[in-house]
Amino acid sequence: MSDKLDAILAAAHDHAMTVIAPNVDAWNRAGTWPREASDAAGAAGLTGLYAPEDWGGQGLSLADGIQVYEQLGLGDGAYAFALSMHNICTFAGCGYGTDAFKQRWARDLTSGRKLANFALTEPQSGSDPMTMYTRAQINGDGTWTINGAKAWVSLATEADVYFTVVKTSDAPGHKDMAMIAIPADAPGISFGPLYETPSYNFLPMSEMYLDNVVVSEDNIILPIGQGFQGSLMAIDIARVSIASGCCGLMQSALDTALSYSKNRKMFGGKNIELDGIQWMLGEVATDLEASKLLYRKAAEALGTPEGPLMAAHAKRFVPDAAVKAANTCTQVLGGMGLLQPYGMDRLSRLAQMLRIVDGTTEISRVVIGRAQQKRAANLPDISVPKGFGETDDEAAPLVAE
Repeated sequence: MSDKLDAILAAAHDHAMTVIAPNVDAWNRAGTWPREASDAAGAAGLTGLYAPEDWGGQGLSLADGIQVYEQLGLGDGAYAFALSMHNICTFAGCGYGTDAFKQRWARDLTSGRKLANFALTEPQSGSDPMTMYTRAQINGDGTWTINGAKAWVSLATEADVYFTVVKTSDAPGHKDMAMIAIPADAPGISFGPLYETPSYNFLPMSEMYLDNVVVSEDNIILPIGQGFQGSLMAIDIARVSIASGCCGLMQSALDTALSYSKNRKMFGGKNIELDGIQWMLGEVATDLEASKLLYRKAAEALGTPEGPLMAAHAKRFVPDAAVKAANTCTQVLGGMGLLQPYGMDRLSRLAQMLRIVDGTTEISRVVIGRAQQKRAANLPDISVPKGFGETDDEAAPLVAE
């Protein structure tokens, strides 16, 4: 591990322990994004992880940078999720944006002075990005006029720019899709009521409405024909990032249960001395180690042909393990696990949220299942023994007469 990565991970750990964890309950009560916290994250180098150093970023690989969310997840999984989406947008803007866009936005994004978010999902289509109704009309002066709506937009009303996927015609399919960065102050952009999400109420989410929004061609991030594939890559990065954050969540739940059970006296000893408690926490510890190995392997595969499948494996397994870990650790605390100061209810709800965002675990199962179908097609056939599955009169009997 490089000295630079060590320093970034240490900064992320410190941010989680000193900025996020002590304040997340107050953030949720206030119901507003803690801009001072994300400003501090930017000052610590956590908002331009994969962006080139020339634009103020850290220049980390995806495999290295994604480990940051494991550390941030120790403080809060929703906060880690929000910064992961910002970093994906910053990566896209600095890597694929026009020169004019980079000059206008890059350093503000890598420093965290400005925040970005990704807008793909639509109210009607959920996890089916092929069904998209947001349209961009290309005008004679090169500007784009955009109409439509997006759903589950994180940092709604708070981000300064939204990386938005659009279609540029009514033709079916994805060959006309593009991605364009829409500034939050563009006339015609508005937001619906914020979703009510009690356990991560500080993270604003809502629908975003685009009514004849005119955007400069300088803001095209991915041109027509590249929007869909670019979106899939962004989703793969997001899925692995979520798995990373889930590992931090699992560690937080496990540490809470360990800290409690080592001092709780029952049946003539400490809770942690009971075989049942040890087995429960040991299983969480094993799932955590397996989850770390899986998300890191998936992060290394991003950008390769194996990347989408590995991202699906990570998104399928790790959030499920996080839900199980949060519930198990709550059980270890007994009645105390139901009390707000211990934070276990928040972790359980967060784990469930992370199972859903950027493709539910069921969508990951579909991706994995299709990959298995392809593998099966290339395997040699195994013949069925005579008599099994046959319907003609000459089939061998299954039982003796």
